[in-house]
Amino acid sequence: MTKRPITVQAAAALEAAEGLAAVGFGAYTGVETATGAAVDPASAIGVTVLALAGGLGMLACARGLLRAGQWSRAPAVLTQLFALPVAWSLWQSERPGIAIPMGVVAILALIAVLSPPSTAWLVEDHDDEDDGDGDVREEAVPAKTAAAGAPAAEEPRSLGRRLRDRLNEQPTKD
Repeated sequence: MTKRPITVQAAAALEAAEGLAAVGFGAYTGVETATGAAVDPASAIGVTVLALAGGLGMLACARGLLRAGQWSRAPAVLTQLFALPVAWSLWQSERPGIAIPMGVVAILALIAVLSPPSTAWLVEDHDDEDDGDGDVREEAVPAKTAAAGAPAAEEPRSLGRRLRDRLNEQPTKD
């Protein structure tokens, strides 16, 4: 059984916190628009849709990180890279109460998701079996079938497994 590294848990928690904040902001602007309090309703509708879609996307990335989804790392990194200029813009707009936490969370999430333990764990093949609590249980695959001792058909390899095999085939520098 391979344990999920704390760095992956931290990255997923930070991504989820940002996702919840974005969904909350989207809901707030949606209610503000529906009640007629928005200064520019057309822009407010756009902001509402983008905030809700982005927040739900971040929540999906957080779930993907926890489930060892290899697809989830790139969007998690991209959301943090997009959050940094937004935090800087808020800082320049004299909104340090929002800018500082947003910038700190983005930097911490980047560090967590790009750390070596996270990278190694997300590249591993976790397709074997999940025991329900997020920890992945690996089971041995028999090398031979019971009938006539013939070799078993090779299972399709995951992207992570193919990348590791390819790296192992590369010649080393002397």
